[in-house]
Amino acid sequence: MKYYVQQMMLGSLCTSEEKVKKLLKEIKRSGYSGLEMNRYMIHPTSFLVRALTRLAGMPSGNAGKYNWSKLIKEEGLDVISLHTDLGSLENDYEGVIKDAKDFNTSYIVITGMYRFNYQDLNEVKKLAQRLNVVGERLRKDGFKLLYHNHNIELLKVDEINRAYDILVNETSLENVNFELDTYWFSEAGADVKKIIKTLNKRLKLWHITDRGTRLEKTSITPIVKSDSVELGTGNMDLNGIYDISKDYIDAIILETHRNFINGSPLDSLKISGKYLLNNFGEK
Repeated sequence: MKYYVQQMMLGSLCTSEEKVKKLLKEIKRSGYSGLEMNRYMIHPTSFLVRALTRLAGMPSGNAGKYNWSKLIKEEGLDVISLHTDLGSLENDYEGVIKDAKDFNTSYIVITGMYRFNYQDLNEVKKLAQRLNVVGERLRKDGFKLLYHNHNIELLKVDEINRAYDILVNETSLENVNFELDTYWFSEAGADVKKIIKTLNKRLKLWHITDRGTRLEKTSITPIVKSDSVELGTGNMDLNGIYDISKDYIDAIILETHRNFINGSPLDSLKISGKYLLNNFGEK
């Protein structure tokens, strides 16, 4: 099994090209095969975009200033997939394809829609059809479309179905597949193992982080707040999830974008890298 780091984890560390080079060396030394890229982090972005992502806890730093394709290749790493948004695929298709080709990846991943009503059945059905259209185009051009969830897709659209159920059931098995983020679905109380069994061979990539609590001192209440933590330091049944997904997934992608141990994304990914190698085997 191959392991990758989501570029989102690295934003606060991307303050110079030299630091990026050292960071990539550490990523390789920690057992990872490479990165999963974010399209907005490989091109220069406006101050507003950077400010909004920082407010969301996901700083991009100066990432857009560097030639990531060149730097990654120089370190002997590779790219498993490219994150983008549906609007870019619909309105700048050739640009997205160019970026994917530059990174030599066939996986293009769409994340949850911004300012979208996941409780409106008709709107979610329309979204599924939009995914079908762009997914078919990508397939014909030799690429694969994946949908990446957060927790909002678990909102109910009727008495029976969640938005995610509609996205799974009304998208083409041939044109639309999935990158499952088990942290966000677990955080919202979903049975991720059941979801994996439903997705079956449509599950291509696994976004992994653990869920737990890091206390600096004894809590004064019997209730504590949970958050993302390094692999193996939380309470998710990661090994159990791996056992039922390993026959489907092509790679595991680490994404912990906050609550880093020692406040360090690098320390965090090193600890998680040891867990991956010790529990899921060498890459």
